[in-house]
Amino acid sequence: MSKTICLALTGASGMPYGIRLLECLLQSGCRVQLLYSPAAQVVAKQEMDLLLPSRPSEAKAALLARIPAVDGEKLAVFGREEWFAPVASGSNPPDAMVICPCSMGTLAAIAQGLSDNLIERAADVVLKEGRKLVLLPRETPFSIIHLENMLRLARAGAVILPPSPGFYNHPQSVADIVDFVVARVLDQLAIPHTLQQPWGN
Repeated sequence: MSKTICLALTGASGMPYGIRLLECLLQSGCRVQLLYSPAAQVVAKQEMDLLLPSRPSEAKAALLARIPAVDGEKLAVFGREEWFAPVASGSNPPDAMVICPCSMGTLAAIAQGLSDNLIERAADVVLKEGRKLVLLPRETPFSIIHLENMLRLARAGAVILPPSPGFYNHPQSVADIVDFVVARVLDQLAIPHTLQQPWGN
């Protein structure tokens, strides 16, 4: 049975990681529940010249146009206030959730148990239901507030995965660097991939 992954895009730099992760999840046959913030729309335009419309149906069409040869039925896109979305309830949680990229504001809200929008509520649900939550915070350097929020979330069971690429595999392009980080996320989700050779092989 294919996994259901909730993927949230927020307003931190690093949108290429999120879009590449979406592509890999769909290509692997996962069902993806996609959430995105207004700030993520700004970052997507700035970093990738990707227009993410505010209407979820239009955003889905725009994303599928960039990702060829995937089953569009496996992608569901929800608005920030769509409280009847499956991810809003512990009675129907995803198998895991990834916030990529994760802004410090989103991370702080989740650490404090806030649920002011669907992204925060979905993360709260994943934590309380004991499912895996993976956060990719890109801010640098981290302040003590950032670090304390990350520690609080790590103690609650979240995985803090800063997008810090390694260079031992001699990347030849930005795409190679992006794939290194996305591979680490897929490893956390136990989703097979061929983005990187396992260490020692």
